[in-house]
Amino acid sequence: MTKEKIARINELARKSREEGLTEEEKLEQAELRNEYRRGVVANLTSQLDNIEIVDADKK
Repeated sequence: MTKEKIARINELARKSREEGLTEEEKLEQAELRNEYRRGVVANLTSQLDNIEIVDADKK
């Protein structure tokens, strides 16, 4: 996710608190948030896939 998209998420969140969003902005916000979530999950999944558990006591 680009810095511009993250900035837009923050801008929409701020506007939502201050004055509210139009229906189009609400849809845009939901799409951007979902894209962000997918990126976080993909990153976490990748990290977890690369973890190797080593048990020193295993014989």
